[in-house]
Amino acid sequence: MKLFNLLLNIIWLLFCGIWMALGYLVAALICFILIVTIPFGIASLRIAGFVLWPFGRTAVERPDAGAGSFLGNVIWVIFAGWWLALAHLVTSIPLFLSIIGIPFGWANLKLIPISLMPLGREVVSTDQGFGSRY
Repeated sequence: MKLFNLLLNIIWLLFCGIWMALGYLVAALICFILIVTIPFGIASLRIAGFVLWPFGRTAVERPDAGAGSFLGNVIWVIFAGWWLALAHLVTSIPLFLSIIGIPFGWANLKLIPISLMPLGREVVSTDQGFGSRY
């Protein structure tokens, strides 16, 4: 399974990952320049790393996330999250139309929840299992 994930990640990186990660990196840079939005920049960097190498990893909620994360996510959805999620959804449609692109379409859909609400989440390896988190 690890070899399969590696192969999928390399193909993803070449055709989708680099371009999508660059978009998240630009958003992070803008957030860092505006200073007040640095937490959003950090979240955008987290997503960029996930977008570069999505297979074999997943996003889970942090147990210590509280009201601040919720409020930040509401602000994020209004200004950035909805169009990022829409972009992932629209990008997944042509991928699903080809048999080879189906895993990459699923990867795009897997990125929608973290693109909508990145604060209070972390990216973990799927090898870790969920028993230790929940």
